[in-house]
Amino acid sequence: MKIAILNDTHAGVRGDMLEMSKYAGRFYEEVFFPYLDEHDIKHIIHLGDYFDRRKYINFRIADNFRKGFLNKLWEKKIDTHILIGNHDIYFKNTNKVNSLQQLCTAPDGVNEPWIYEDPKVVDFDGLKILMLPWINPENQEESFNMLNTAQADICMAHLDLNGFYMHENIRQTHGYDKSIVSRFEKTITGHFHTKNDDGQIFYLGAQYEMTWSDYNNQKGFHVFDTETREIEFIHNPYTIFKKLMYDDTNTNYDNFDIAEYNQKFIKLVVVNKKDNQMFDRLLDRLYNNISVHELKI
Repeated sequence: MKIAILNDTHAGVRGDMLEMSKYAGRFYEEVFFPYLDEHDIKHIIHLGDYFDRRKYINFRIADNFRKGFLNKLWEKKIDTHILIGNHDIYFKNTNKVNSLQQLCTAPDGVNEPWIYEDPKVVDFDGLKILMLPWINPENQEESFNMLNTAQADICMAHLDLNGFYMHENIRQTHGYDKSIVSRFEKTITGHFHTKNDDGQIFYLGAQYEMTWSDYNNQKGFHVFDTETREIEFIHNPYTIFKKLMYDDTNTNYDNFDIAEYNQKFIKLVVVNKKDNQMFDRLLDRLYNNISVHELKI
């Protein structure tokens, strides 16, 4: 059995910005669901943080979730399992009040996604996997008991572990020690947005760019094979952050093609500026000839 894995999708990121929703939608419509169709994958595990805001959900984001993502799952009859992440919960000391439980009620006769507020061992085609949602004061004792006793070789989780990169060049030092999952053959987890691993614990990273910390960092989703227990990375080619290094000592920007900067967040880094009028003409083209989400100089 092959299982598609999503994590840290953060619907509503950047203050429910419409352009970010369209960008995320392009990933689902042109990368994720076409791949599932092509390879006949009928199982999904989401490792937490489907939504970005903890306290409330924008109506448009909720509508996109139900009419877009959920309807696709129901139409395609995809068996879906979703762990609760720290961004999905209202209170910090319990997983019980969360956005997924409020929005995932299925129509009559349609299977609802499995929502995991507490740890549970689940059998996927003969392979037992410990499903471990966000650990908080309410479920901590049960979570550690399951980590120590669960009859499972694989752990899928939303974990905050020391020694791994949260973002490029920034390691976590205030989380749990990674020894808590040492008894598992593989631990596959969400929470950090940068893809990194130590050979046994795999932080899968986010599926698409959301902040400048994601710039130039490969994004995509993963497929887990329950027979080989291998994790395959499926690249998402679409980006939304772009840097332009300005140096008019070796480039004529009046002839510079700006098409690749359309529908992007742009950082214009001035290395050398000798021709002020050419610089102004470039800015005018960026502002008026294409659609720029944000331009920082």
